[in-house]
Amino acid sequence: MFSERKDKKERRTMEPSASQNRINEGTQLVGDIQSSGFFRIDGSIEGNISNPSKVVLGKSGIIKGKLECDDADIEGRFEGKLHVKGILSIKSTAVIEGEIIAGKLAVEPGASINATCAMQGNKKKGNLDSENSTSPYDRQQRTKKSTTSEVNKA
Repeated sequence: MFSERKDKKERRTMEPSASQNRINEGTQLVGDIQSSGFFRIDGSIEGNISNPSKVVLGKSGIIKGKLECDDADIEGRFEGKLHVKGILSIKSTAVIEGEIIAGKLAVEPGASINATCAMQGNKKKGNLDSENSTSPYDRQQRTKKSTTSEVNKA
């Protein structure tokens, strides 16, 4: 009976809301932020944010700069370099411009993304090596194969 209460107490302290940092709407921050906690941003930040475990950029939130974090939910406006090691969830109200590097990506219809995007994580050497690519839709491979076969015939 007592162990159940103790477990519930421990779970409450591990929830994001318990150690959440919040930048409210109407707040403007200029400068760099370094933290290991959760962030909810509904205001405006111009600068670099590094090492938070999760960032939620609300509908009214704006970030101009570089963001490096474990996971992120983007609903507002982001301009700059976005590096998410885990899951990047882009909501339908999001506007992103710049560069995205993510482990996993989820995009809702309606989101506006004008950015380069690179996926990190499960990279296999065979997939990165274009010599081993056997896709019939890869124009470079078809061209390379046809020129190689023509040279071999001559």
